[in-house]
Amino acid sequence: MDFALTDQQEHIQDAIARICADFDDAYWLKQDREGGFPHDFYQALAEGGWLGICVPEAYGGSGLGITEAAVMMRTIAESGAGMSGASAVHINVFGLNPVVAFGTEEQRQRMLPPMIAGHEKACFAVTEPNTGLNTTQLKTRAIAKNDRYVVNGQKVWISTAQVAHKILLLARTTPLEDVKRPTEGLSLFYTDFNRQQIKVHEIEKMGRKSVDSNELFFEDFEIPMEDRIGEEGLGFKYILEGMNPERILIAAEAVGLGKLALSRATDYAKSRVVFNRPIGQNQAIQHPLAKNWVELEAAWLMVLSAAWHYDQRLPCGAAANAAKYFAGEAGFQACEQAVMTHGGFGYAKEFHVERYLREVMIPRIAPVSPQLALSFIAEKVLGLPKSY
Repeated sequence: MDFALTDQQEHIQDAIARICADFDDAYWLKQDREGGFPHDFYQALAEGGWLGICVPEAYGGSGLGITEAAVMMRTIAESGAGMSGASAVHINVFGLNPVVAFGTEEQRQRMLPPMIAGHEKACFAVTEPNTGLNTTQLKTRAIAKNDRYVVNGQKVWISTAQVAHKILLLARTTPLEDVKRPTEGLSLFYTDFNRQQIKVHEIEKMGRKSVDSNELFFEDFEIPMEDRIGEEGLGFKYILEGMNPERILIAAEAVGLGKLALSRATDYAKSRVVFNRPIGQNQAIQHPLAKNWVELEAAWLMVLSAAWHYDQRLPCGAAANAAKYFAGEAGFQACEQAVMTHGGFGYAKEFHVERYLREVMIPRIAPVSPQLALSFIAEKVLGLPKSY
């Protein structure tokens, strides 16, 4: 059993850190104030060949695992970019896994290289206003007509839709009352984002202003048959290929953001002098920060364990949910403590930690709530009755 990063993983960590070093605190503070997608940051990672880290080499990717992707995403968040930087590239890492796993060779050749090169940005549209995480109850309909599907419905909390060229869309092709199981009758599509047939309304939110979140309205949105991924009606099965890696990666981002906040708090505790001594000499400051370090280290080990299970093609649902839950909580505690360590200055934007606290709510809430992650573990691991 070896707990050290491999030479390749250390190379990834160093290479990503070098790219991120060109985007300093002033850059991310400006992004937080003014908004607008960080195109230059995105392109820097694309030019380095990092957007397709998990895509097979045959399609222009690196062919690496979720473990390597977790190292990359933690490094991005920890660099100072936080969730603003991580969310800008997040979908490129896991989002098109269903295309890799279930698409045709023609679809892989057509869909993957433009995304990897940074020429096309994608958004992932599953969640709806009245279904939340109850994915089998989706109301958005895709009806086959001649050589295409016609889609009508609504999606919400769709990141990067303001800048997306493509959309990965889950919609119901067979009415719920006509299927044997609610997981049947959902189909997956990867197609052009036609703004004439999709209305995009941005949602104002408390953090991560540079990466938009949106509500989408589909009005007779047409999708060519050749843009359906896999068989009709099996879309729910296909998106599962992306759900566990998404949870692992967002857990890695939570660890990175927590480590960033802890570093800032520690530096401030060393330099801030009150009553003729650095505040970091006081155990009331030391102990919470030390506890944050312990929790973040434990969370990172859980992330690596979950990623290893996924890369070995072993069952990883419990490990992925556990890592996402614990990392989300550990990251939140570290960001909150960073603000408290700074005292009044923690509330000032110039010290950055207030942004970390706002942004860490994302991996705490999404893509699955802490409560639902615990419900999954209670049912699937402990054998308790299903509670929802």
